[in-house]
Amino acid sequence: MVDSYIPPRRGSIDDPLRIAVLISGGGSGLLALLNYQLTNPSCHIVELVISDSDASKGLHYATEFDIPSFAIELPDIQDKHQQRIFHEDMVQEKLIESKIELVVMSGYMRILTPIFVKKWKGRLVNIHPSLLPKYPGAHAHRDALKDGAEITGCTVHLVDEGVDTGEILAQSEVPVFATDTIEILQERVKKAEHLLYPKTLDYYCSK
Repeated sequence: MVDSYIPPRRGSIDDPLRIAVLISGGGSGLLALLNYQLTNPSCHIVELVISDSDASKGLHYATEFDIPSFAIELPDIQDKHQQRIFHEDMVQEKLIESKIELVVMSGYMRILTPIFVKKWKGRLVNIHPSLLPKYPGAHAHRDALKDGAEITGCTVHLVDEGVDTGEILAQSEVPVFATDTIEILQERVKKAEHLLYPKTLDYYCSK
């Protein structure tokens, strides 16, 4: 039996939900969220940033905004399953230490194990660069172009035990042009992501 979603408590401007953001790369989505919280009354606040790589450029945004941040890389363990479990245990420890109430994946490139998902299901949110259920997985832009799509977009969804299969919270459409490359389309979709994600988090954290 698959466990159901358990949502976080209702946040408010006076008592915002404590968010951790998981990143892997440049952190543009993290920056968009931080700027949104800086300029809009929000029912969520970033209290922790975790990257799976010390080379993640997005970590410097946490430093600029004076937010605790950690690079938690995969441990040197031969057994891949045990490696993933041990890595997620380290992430979990930081989440508990920081009293995190909602985990937000923003360009986080790791697929989480069902063990980790079960602990946070309903309090674990992701954004994917397509209109799910179309083009799940790591190559959404490539797949949209190969398919000849005229419309793509982005999807904010809860994370479940599958890959990009969780409950959809919100979507935003983006046009695809005949002259698009993967890189051009990616940048257009990112702009939509940066607008959609913070507003959707507001909705989800306050309902």
